[in-house]
Amino acid sequence: MSIEKKRKINPPVYLLVGLLFVWLLQRYFPVYQYTHPPVTYLGIVLVLFGVTMATISAGLFIRAETGLEPFDDATVLLTSGFYRISRNPMYIGMVLMLLGVAVLFGNVGALFPIPIFCLAIRNCFILGEERFLEAAFGQQYLDYKLKVRRWI
Repeated sequence: MSIEKKRKINPPVYLLVGLLFVWLLQRYFPVYQYTHPPVTYLGIVLVLFGVTMATISAGLFIRAETGLEPFDDATVLLTSGFYRISRNPMYIGMVLMLLGVAVLFGNVGALFPIPIFCLAIRNCFILGEERFLEAAFGQQYLDYKLKVRRWI
């Protein structure tokens, strides 16, 4: 049993809420249109890279047969793939998806939910996951933490 309680709402729900707020702010509270097509199409690249990063990182959990949902029992400490450059590549993938959609809109208002999403994920998941992994893997996780940054 983990030392951290499982959350009833998982990170993908936070992503969907973030995407909803990006759209709502762009639609109803456009602050400043900083760019227009075709430059806004760079957002598609960010969204695709974010989806790829999150999917590949989740796939490593599935292949390793360890808990994918936050605070599931962890049997393996993943340090390969995107986990070589970030301890949280699935969350970075989600941030890139939000950023990509905001860039597609090209509106400053659409960017506002991104730092809120980052803080929510950090406070609701990352900090607890770090305690959980330290308890589960001890010095192995502490060594990994010294080598690899939380975000990038």
